[in-house]
Amino acid sequence: MTEIGKLLDKKSVNKAEISRKTGISASRLSELSLKSSTRLTAEELYLIALAIDAKPAVVLEEVCKNLKLEAQ
Repeated sequence: MTEIGKLLDKKSVNKAEISRKTGISASRLSELSLKSSTRLTAEELYLIALAIDAKPAVVLEEVCKNLKLEAQ
């Protein structure tokens, strides 16, 4: 499961409702939630954040929390 998938599970949100509110298809939401190779766009992140009543910056931090700069 991806970080966005974990966040949506933690929030106990209905993906069908998010799909309806955002215009992101249910299949795309499933792909974003389950496939780590799928890339989340900034627009999708923003719309999902609005749909779950969260600040986009908080969602971004949660989704990207495992990213680190390379050591020099």
